[in-house]
Amino acid sequence: MAVARNDSERGIESPSSGAIDVTVVMPCLNEAETLAVCIEKAIASLSENNMNGEVIVADNGSTDGSQDIARAHGARVVDVPERGYGAALMGGIRAARGTYVIMGDADDSYALDDLGPFIRELQAGGELVMGNRFQGGIADGAMPFLHKYLGNPVLSLVGRVLFKTGIGDFHCGMRGFRRDSILALELQTPGMEFASEMVVRASLAHLDIREVPTTLKPDGRSRAPHLRTWRDGWRHLRFMLLCSPRWLFIYPGALLAAVALLTMIALLAGNVRVGDITFSLQSFVAACFLFLMGTQSLATGLSLRYVAESIGILPRPSGSSLDTEAFPLERYILVFLGLGLLGFVGFAWSIGNWASVGFGGLDVARTMRATALSLT
Repeated sequence: MAVARNDSERGIESPSSGAIDVTVVMPCLNEAETLAVCIEKAIASLSENNMNGEVIVADNGSTDGSQDIARAHGARVVDVPERGYGAALMGGIRAARGTYVIMGDADDSYALDDLGPFIRELQAGGELVMGNRFQGGIADGAMPFLHKYLGNPVLSLVGRVLFKTGIGDFHCGMRGFRRDSILALELQTPGMEFASEMVVRASLAHLDIREVPTTLKPDGRSRAPHLRTWRDGWRHLRFMLLCSPRWLFIYPGALLAAVALLTMIALLAGNVRVGDITFSLQSFVAACFLFLMGTQSLATGLSLRYVAESIGILPRPSGSSLDTEAFPLERYILVFLGLGLLGFVGFAWSIGNWASVGFGGLDVARTMRATALSLT
């Protein structure tokens, strides 16, 4: 067993001197207070688990001497000019030489001295091994109240529902993975939402995702953390919703359009009375607007899904795209032209009906239903 030291020290593991089993990657932006102890814990844990490993500090422009501290304690420093949590991690992952990568923050809050559970699950075939702080234990003061009882549970629930994962702690910053599997996902987000993107894209790609308990304790820094509760929470939620256009646009739009269409059909022939409530022309016109809203949402979701599949954010399963042989573009065009023709005929009938009375007064209840339906 050997642990790779920094490039200026003897005994460094290079690509030509033998394979490296595990690379520990830590994103860093002015972490001078806690960086040394994190590196020492990671190196000690690699040794305890008989892993041939290295530690990479992915520096995001530190001005407090973090780079020198990292080198002095045996880590390899990778400078990442693009700012952001995700950008720093991807810089470190690309530079890693290990078959497996374990990532963790450099603030001494994660259990970098206990890498064994992650390593064992990776060796057993896991492609992404998530830490679960709620199972392993969260020390008093380690996680803000809103994060512990609202933010993390809600976002983790959203992730489980939208992407059918069994992950209980969607945003744990300590996780391990096969380097080649994660690089193949071509992760793109540079900010804090990178944590969500990794799990979402891994789930959509059907990687073998596992979870192990891990602990969280108060970090050792005297300054405030980089994480911003509401801003970064919204960025996580926004990313997950945009990666699930079915739940954000398609399903709600289809449901709204279907309910509105049934209402329009029921009211087309005349008023409908339910108990003491009478649904009349005004309800019919409102249903037309709701139908338009539903179809617009449905069209937006289908377009978003098509674009996301085209640029690789979402996988393209067989038969799901708008341009498949099963339902080509030409068939869509014929359907839309047919609907447009029906609407034109109905509207022309309404105009003709108006002309028959010299463009004077009309039976509004009778004529407006046809006009509203045709325009819709």
